[in-house]
Amino acid sequence: MGISIWQLLIVLLIVVMLFGTKRLRGLGTDLGGAISGFRKSMSDGEGAAPGDTAKHELK
Repeated sequence: MGISIWQLLIVLLIVVMLFGTKRLRGLGTDLGGAISGFRKSMSDGEGAAPGDTAKHELK
């Protein structure tokens, strides 16, 4: 009792008809940029301890 490929294609077709390809492309670009920024900030923050940022901002 899963979702078949045909059901997924019908849902995809309805979404494209409702929003249009241009809006979906922009949404994908925005989502990709947000994920990329999140990953970058997570990798930048791994080397610093949580209290170190407050001490550097006060200087």
